[in-house]
Amino acid sequence: MTTQAGALVLAGALVAACGSSGPAGGGGGEGGTGQVWALEDAALNPIEEASIERFNEGSDSGELELATFGNDPYKQRLRVALGSPNAPDLFFNWGGGNLKEYVDAGQVEDLTGLLDENPELRDAFLPSVLAGAELDGANYGLPMRGMQPVVLFYNQSVLESAGVEVPQTWDELLAAVDALSAAGVTPIALAGTQAWTELMWIEYILDRVGGPEVFQAIRDGEEGAWEDPAVLESLEMLRELIDRGAFGNDFASVGYDVGGASTILAQGDAGFHLMGSWEYTNQLNDSPEFVEAGDLGWTTFPAIEGGAGDPSNLVGNVSNFYSLTSSSENKEAAREYLSTALTSEEYISDLIEAGDVPPVQGIRDQLAETENGDYATFIYDATADADNFQLSWDQDLPADEATEMLTQLEQFFLGTQTPQGFVDAMSGV
Repeated sequence: MTTQAGALVLAGALVAACGSSGPAGGGGGEGGTGQVWALEDAALNPIEEASIERFNEGSDSGELELATFGNDPYKQRLRVALGSPNAPDLFFNWGGGNLKEYVDAGQVEDLTGLLDENPELRDAFLPSVLAGAELDGANYGLPMRGMQPVVLFYNQSVLESAGVEVPQTWDELLAAVDALSAAGVTPIALAGTQAWTELMWIEYILDRVGGPEVFQAIRDGEEGAWEDPAVLESLEMLRELIDRGAFGNDFASVGYDVGGASTILAQGDAGFHLMGSWEYTNQLNDSPEFVEAGDLGWTTFPAIEGGAGDPSNLVGNVSNFYSLTSSSENKEAAREYLSTALTSEEYISDLIEAGDVPPVQGIRDQLAETENGDYATFIYDATADADNFQLSWDQDLPADEATEMLTQLEQFFLGTQTPQGFVDAMSGV
């Protein structure tokens, strides 16, 4: 497999595919063949299909079949189907607040008992990832795809030319911003036409300043949670970073989907780029010479001195999960599939071969032997060492609150909203 071909496969594994609506069939019905719903994905659907076929060949508890859907049609279809006779038995989701909506409605089976009965299953997953489907101390899903933490990427050649070391602390990052600005380079590439790219900054800063508990209170809807002093302090730190010229003057016109920020980094016009782990794939696809020259580097987000958050903490897309509907008439088969298929040697090997980094224990050596082993093991180690892995806020919050947050954040980066104004706006949602 060539580097570019491998990258194309990895892209399919790391980024949820969009497409047309999937099969028209509903749920498992009257205890017949159980339905497993997932997103359309050219790289991973064959792996999921093969996993289900192996299960059907060896199980006496029932049979399952896969139905796939495009991203947006899937979300709408799932919302309508759950709680109806057409609900799937197992369904793909993002965990966190995305899953909480259905848990609160009583539509999702508590899997804590399954894990208690099979402690080897609980121990098979990286704890910080398994926690992505935990709500109020109960588990409602098991990881079924790879991990996608947000990583600080950098151009090693640019840093060396400016005499900049890879920052380990916030103060070192500020010093790097000043040095890169003095060298005539945009310190940090930012695709400011899309607010979700800006969200990564406040997610990490608040985590480092206040610890994960601050956002958990926001996610849980606790009164006054947005008014926690750590939120305002974090926004003030981000304001300082913006005003320092960290993102240059043109970030508001730079897009991500068209490769703008990634190209700026690869061409040596920026020193850093904070982005999800799929950025590595994008660089392999679009700027392979940049990667092959050894100039693409990566590291975890800097520590903030005096902050309450553990420097190992990650934010991003924890993983994707399979959850069991409470109305399923195929629970025996579904529970057997969850407890055996997702950690099977064949399934994990297939995911790794496709370029994924599964959240399971004991696969580091296997990852190291792959074509992009250095990067794969970095993602694996960072996640294995993480004290907490926070799901992206726009996935973890209710849709209306997430939309308002992104709107306020966009205004904040443009300078038309203040730190206190942001807090006041979100407190009123």
